[in-house]
Amino acid sequence: GEESLTIFVDKRKLSKRSEGSDPNTNSSAVTLETLHQLAASYFIDRDSTLRRLHHIQIASTAIKVTETRTGPLGCSNYDNLDSVSSVLVQSPENKIQLQGLQVILPEYLQEHFVQAALSYIACNSEGEFICKDNDCWCQCGPKFPECNCPYMDIQAMEENLLRISETWNTYNSEFEESDEFKLFMKRLPMNYFLNTSTVMHLWTMDSNFQRRYEQLENSMKQLFLKAQKTVHKLFGLSKRCHKQPLIRMPRQRSSNYWLNRIQSFLYCNENGLLGSFSEETHTCTCPSDQVACHGFLPCTVGDGSACLSCATDNRTRCGSCNSGYMLSQGVCKPEVAESTEHYIGFETDLQDLEMKYLLQKTDRRIEVHAIFISNDMRLNSWFDPSWRKRMLLTLKSNKYKSSLVHMILGLSLQICLTKNSTLEPVLAVYVNPFGGSHSESWFMPVNENNFPDWERTKLDLPLQCYNWTLTLGNKWKTFFETVHIYLRSRIKSNSPNGNESIYYEPLEFIDPSRNLGYMKINNIQVFGYSMHFDPEAIRDLILQLDYPYTQGSQDSALLQLLEIRDRVNKLSPPGQRRLDLFSCLLRHRLKLSTSEVVRIQSALQAFNAKLPNTVDYDTTKLCS
Repeated sequence: GEESLTIFVDKRKLSKRSEGSDPNTNSSAVTLETLHQLAASYFIDRDSTLRRLHHIQIASTAIKVTETRTGPLGCSNYDNLDSVSSVLVQSPENKIQLQGLQVILPEYLQEHFVQAALSYIACNSEGEFICKDNDCWCQCGPKFPECNCPYMDIQAMEENLLRISETWNTYNSEFEESDEFKLFMKRLPMNYFLNTSTVMHLWTMDSNFQRRYEQLENSMKQLFLKAQKTVHKLFGLSKRCHKQPLIRMPRQRSSNYWLNRIQSFLYCNENGLLGSFSEETHTCTCPSDQVACHGFLPCTVGDGSACLSCATDNRTRCGSCNSGYMLSQGVCKPEVAESTEHYIGFETDLQDLEMKYLLQKTDRRIEVHAIFISNDMRLNSWFDPSWRKRMLLTLKSNKYKSSLVHMILGLSLQICLTKNSTLEPVLAVYVNPFGGSHSESWFMPVNENNFPDWERTKLDLPLQCYNWTLTLGNKWKTFFETVHIYLRSRIKSNSPNGNESIYYEPLEFIDPSRNLGYMKINNIQVFGYSMHFDPEAIRDLILQLDYPYTQGSQDSALLQLLEIRDRVNKLSPPGQRRLDLFSCLLRHRLKLSTSEVVRIQSALQAFNAKLPNTVDYDTTKLCS
């Protein structure tokens, strides 16, 4: 119903050529029977049929071929059927000549005659030929329910599809057996595992192999188009069959298929069997359960936890690892710094509740004995508090305790005032972590941003004596070498409303005759604990940055120093940015020069950037 073939035949010329021709020439084959066979094959292989018919038409004047694709022959050409010798062929058996019979019949019978002729031709007298809505078919009689199903044509097309599938497999086999494919496989590296991305990269680098694959793709596209046309015709012929044909179209093989196929050749091709490789699970699926097809799978080389290279004696295991990873039983695992307790301590054996209890009791067992120094006052001596007093508690660790570092947990002062004094002590505390000048100290933000405040407890003494206690505990503990305390006073007075207290600065420099009272400090205590510190061991780590002892010892030293740096800086006071306490440790406890400290910090920062899942942080410079 979509295309038709009309062959106009001059039988007289055809007969003369047939009778008078040489038996040895090809013209004797151009008989009416030959034309019928060619017309029948048109619906199976249109291109070759038309090529041969046109060749006959050019070589002879006996026939004229007309091809129509706008509708079935006869649906719109009733008036011309009696003027030409037409042949409508659907199979080799359907042949008829309509020549002048319409002239004999009356006009009212002509249409019925044509209808009967078409039913005879198209339906082989097994049904009535009907055209409706641009479609024509046979309305089958009760004895011939399958008259609309041309089994021979359908079988021919199914065989054609089978031949296409065989050609399809032949093309793929020829590609695998080509010299380009074999040479590409031979050049693939075998000393490490090749994932699909790596194979694809090597594929794009091989121009010969790429051209051979493009040739395969072009052949497959042409074959697929031919298969599609055949299937389309097959559906058209069988659309009114009771039983639909079983159609198997070969699946197009993408580049991903060939990438996996190459992996299968590499890793699943043992014992004469070729299996299928799964990159996701790194396993082979073998065609036989009894015989294994998988070979040895090399190690994976790449970034992060993948190997830097495979072992020379066993390709399945890692031989070396990337920066930040260590080799353990043939596998690369993230490097973890060993305990830093050998170099510097951070913790005490006291539990949080024990420490809290000892701090509340100001127990001397957690007191760190420091040296009191002040040019402005003395302990247990009265002094005039009108002017600021400066005092400090220092440990002089480099001189007396070079193998220890110290942690502050709290601070306590016992301050006494004369009776009826209106003075109020005001304390400012600075902490120097590891020594150096006063400018390398940080200010303790008392009662700011959830930082603890001073607690005052009145003592049972004749004088106005109070214990001023600042408790840091484990949450706010930090390193200290020297604690600087600045004491100034303010005058406490009642406001005019009587509900609030107003503080004024001392006015003695204005009115010397006015005495505001005296003050004394009975004792000052620093609570905390001392920890192990081995400066020589840390110097040895730093030395390995330039002169590593063994392969990998430099990375190990950097990892240890990085762990020490992070743990030291973590004990920085609260603030938007951490203080660089580690540089203070290098500068004052190890006595390193400024340039050495900068070099070490740069090496640690560069090493930290290579480690997996690490985030560096900015610090505020404290020590020069």
